[in-house]
Amino acid sequence: MTTLEPARASRDARQRTAAPKLILATTFMGIFLLNLNTMAMNVALPEIGRTFGGSTAGLQWIVDAYTLMFAALLLSAGTLSDRIGASRAFGAGVAVFTVASAACALAPGLGELIAARLIQGSAAAIMLPSSLALVRQAFPDAAERARAIALWTVGGAVAVAAGPVAGGVLSSTLSWRAIFVVNLPVGIATLAVLTRAERSPRRATPLDPYGQLTAIVALAALTFAVIDGGENGFGEPVVLGCLGLAAVATAAFIMVEARTAAPLVPLELFRSRTVTVSVVIGFVANAAFYGLVFVLSLFFQDVLNLSVMAAGLMFLPMMAVIAGANLASARAAARFGPRMPIATGQAIFALAMFGLLWIDEGTSRPVIAAMLIPVGLGLGFFVPSLTAILLNDIAADRAGMAAGILNSFRQTGGALAVAVFGALVADQGEFMVGLRIALCLAAVMLIATTAAALMLPRGRS
Repeated sequence: MTTLEPARASRDARQRTAAPKLILATTFMGIFLLNLNTMAMNVALPEIGRTFGGSTAGLQWIVDAYTLMFAALLLSAGTLSDRIGASRAFGAGVAVFTVASAACALAPGLGELIAARLIQGSAAAIMLPSSLALVRQAFPDAAERARAIALWTVGGAVAVAAGPVAGGVLSSTLSWRAIFVVNLPVGIATLAVLTRAERSPRRATPLDPYGQLTAIVALAALTFAVIDGGENGFGEPVVLGCLGLAAVATAAFIMVEARTAAPLVPLELFRSRTVTVSVVIGFVANAAFYGLVFVLSLFFQDVLNLSVMAAGLMFLPMMAVIAGANLASARAAARFGPRMPIATGQAIFALAMFGLLWIDEGTSRPVIAAMLIPVGLGLGFFVPSLTAILLNDIAADRAGMAAGILNSFRQTGGALAVAVFGALVADQGEFMVGLRIALCLAAVMLIATTAAALMLPRGRS
């Protein structure tokens, strides 16, 4: 052995130990980017509306174009990641997301912005499962992998907390376009790090193109019907036609999933009460949360006449407590079982929504911000346990599929809530009337799913 070989071996060892950390940092940046973009965008909506002269319906589509593609493509994104390899899938997703961000920043009109958001949502759907697969690949040791996944999750939680403030700061000091511009250096840096990553293996997993197509058509038609109906009336022929198309596409989706050999959503999963209840709770939770953020962003700026930065700061106390509530959820589930934090968190969330019914133009701003804190506490307290109880109920080889289904339903709930809540505040003539109806609707749904959570198993996770 030459004297150079030990040095080379030592250097190679350092590179091997550094590589997993680089991969973790890369996936952290990716997940941070997705969540930051989502939350920052909500705060900037009124300014975008003033730039393009868009109606409430146009603002709803800026949010839902992204969320719809994210929700629908999540169903097959995991399979696609397996087929082409997680590193290739994540790299492709980051590249497309970065280019789409540039298109958003340069959009000359509302239509171009919405089209770019559709592409962003598609890329985000590919990035999410492939980033988690990359973490699993980089950390073969179970204990190290658990710590890495926890840090990966923190990326999303930190971005959710920082998103409204970042959106307010960027919009008020520069422009709403800056929200998309900041994605560019992060995306380029992420791609640069990925060139050093080991290529992921490919697996010959089957796709379900007809199931994916019918899912996209059903979600898009239903969302268009709700948004357009809220603006122009639900008796319009276009609205009725889209409702009919959504019903037909949903029926076709169920038929395809029942007959195909490798369905996106195996219908037999829903024979489990735990799976069914968990998915419904996830749908309602995101519907209540993202619907609330959407209408309050409009309320803060259009009714209270707050600046974009001040509107972002109003959300900060709510967002800041989510990460701490996540940790408390894990401890409560370990001691009492996951059913307790799931039911308790939803109950807190529902009470918070009822409490917000009392806010109006004269309510003190600090009081409103404080009243939002239970929303973050409730949501953060039950979501981790909800994921855990679902994954504990199914076979390990279906864990990725089940997580994709849960997240897809959660994103769908958020998209439809933005459509419904936006229609309510636009259709009632008076903003506060529509806001209170939306809050009541969310609270009632949360009470129903709180009761449903009592049907979940007691056992400790």
